[in-house]
Amino acid sequence: MKNIKIYLFAILALTFVIQSCDEDQKLLEQLEDENPLPGPTTGTPGTLDFSKYVSVGNSLTAGFMDNALYTSGQDNSFPNLLSQQFSISGVGGGAFNQPDINSANGRSGVNPAGGFFGRFELSLSLLRPVPTVGENVTAFAGDKSALNNFGVPGMRLVDVADAGLAGRNGLYARFASQPGVSTVLGDALQANPTFFSFWLGNNDILGYAAGGGANEALITDATAFQASLTQALGGLTQSGAQGVVMTIPQIILAPFFRAVPYNAIPMTDPNTVTALNNAFAGLNAALDGLAGNMLLTVEQANARKVSYQLGANPILMFDDALTDIGPLFDILVGANAITAAQRAALEPYRQSRPATSSDLPVLTAATSLGQPLVVNGVPQPTAVIGVSYPAPDNLILSESEVTTVVGTRATYNATIAGVVAGINQGAGSDVLTLVDVQPTFADISGTDAATARFLVDPTNGANPALAAMGAAAAAAADGELGIRVDGVNLAPDFSPNGIFSTDGIHPNPRGYAIIANLIIDALNASKGSSIPKINVLALRGVLTTN
Repeated sequence: MKNIKIYLFAILALTFVIQSCDEDQKLLEQLEDENPLPGPTTGTPGTLDFSKYVSVGNSLTAGFMDNALYTSGQDNSFPNLLSQQFSISGVGGGAFNQPDINSANGRSGVNPAGGFFGRFELSLSLLRPVPTVGENVTAFAGDKSALNNFGVPGMRLVDVADAGLAGRNGLYARFASQPGVSTVLGDALQANPTFFSFWLGNNDILGYAAGGGANEALITDATAFQASLTQALGGLTQSGAQGVVMTIPQIILAPFFRAVPYNAIPMTDPNTVTALNNAFAGLNAALDGLAGNMLLTVEQANARKVSYQLGANPILMFDDALTDIGPLFDILVGANAITAAQRAALEPYRQSRPATSSDLPVLTAATSLGQPLVVNGVPQPTAVIGVSYPAPDNLILSESEVTTVVGTRATYNATIAGVVAGINQGAGSDVLTLVDVQPTFADISGTDAATARFLVDPTNGANPALAAMGAAAAAAADGELGIRVDGVNLAPDFSPNGIFSTDGIHPNPRGYAIIANLIIDALNASKGSSIPKINVLALRGVLTTN
């Protein structure tokens, strides 16, 4: 009887479990009916063939970030991110091979103490980028004939068909099919693309801008720019491939030109302020003398005067757009208004003035400002850069140099739009899709609509293509710093929540994903495709260290 009771209780318990399982199953089925689980992600290619995707470009295409080319950066290059979306079921993408650098930190420079510096990280304690320990870059050991990514850091548009590039650029030489003979364009064509992305032209003005506008030889001639673009896009489309061509973003909105303010000279000691103002009394008096003798206008003289106060002060800078007033100082000596010794003391200030909000110090200026000038290896304690001695031209993009950058970049973008339109017209169809990145960068930067329009179209509507781009940028400019992605605001800098890497120019993985999604949006809108977009927030932001 005892055993029978045990068995009975066991059967009753089992019945209860079975009934409970039945109820649970019904509840699960009801929940599934009301909230079906998403199926496998799929897409369609529309009118495009992604079976052989090839990318041509510079550092932005290579996945360069944090001032180095390194493995994680390459993994998060926008072409590699795109290829992953093209490989989703139904889209039809094939394999995508990159010239792997096989380096965790890459190489950002030579360490004077020995070895190399690697990629930068954001130091949370120092609140600035710091280099890691780097490795020397070695030749690509993989199959060069199977490559898809032909992004070469440092390459200009005018270099794309230049066989001499490998001799000047080791990052191309390491994977060139025949260094000294082959070209990037030729290697890309040998890959037989069915679809390509093309993003070049940034470096044709960036070198000038990043160098503070000190070397105008770094600006590519507009005629050469157009000829190279026509040759490259013509060759790629004549191979039968379709592609996307991207505009050049607003360079001066990058953190590289925004991280260091024009008034980066702090004054906290009243005695220092008094000493500096006494030291500059002679310059200010000489400028008044030039104005009094009508050799300068009062406005011109006042713009060059130097005066310090407690708090933030403008950087004292050299400006090559200013008239050299050295000969005018000589006139004062001849008129016995100043002595020869006083004239000698005025020599550094022939073309100097305090910076204004229209001037853009470059990021690298941060390590030089406030430091003594070094002459023949000897520091000059009374010649403090940006304070008592003008910061040299390469540290600040002056207002006139900013105008040069804005105008040149606009000319390039007008050329890009014109060449794309011409090729499409000749082909009788839109074999090229123009992807304008400028509205997104206007949104990211937080500029107002008028500024966004001007930076894109300084011609004020004279060029129809620029006018249309300017209108799109103005419409995207919401005045809010950063860009909202899935409800999260990502900052326009290299902070932990930013979209730029620590070099202040190149995006981090989230930034590159935003760029890739712009391409996906453009293709889905114009080519009938349904390519799933990248989850930007699933990717990492900037790399940090304590």
